[in-house]
Amino acid sequence: MPAAVAALKSSGQTLVILGSGELVRSLMADGLIDEYVLPIHPLTLGAGRRLFPDAGARCALELTGALTTTTGVIITTYRARGGR
Repeated sequence: MPAAVAALKSSGQTLVILGSGELVRSLMADGLIDEYVLPIHPLTLGAGRRLFPDAGARCALELTGALTTTTGVIITTYRARGGR
């Protein structure tokens, strides 16, 4: 999968992943994600799967934008600064 994504990226296309934490984690490990758009919802659910687990690939992120919707959702945008 990473080789196919790398080939698509080299074509200059914008690629978007919606709702697949497993795919995000695998591409993050290969340094193939340039930008993360993460909505933060103002509610507590208790448990769930973490997008960024304690063990695994690491990536330094730089906040490049944030906005708050009328419902209180904060939409943040981060750019990957390289490294793993």
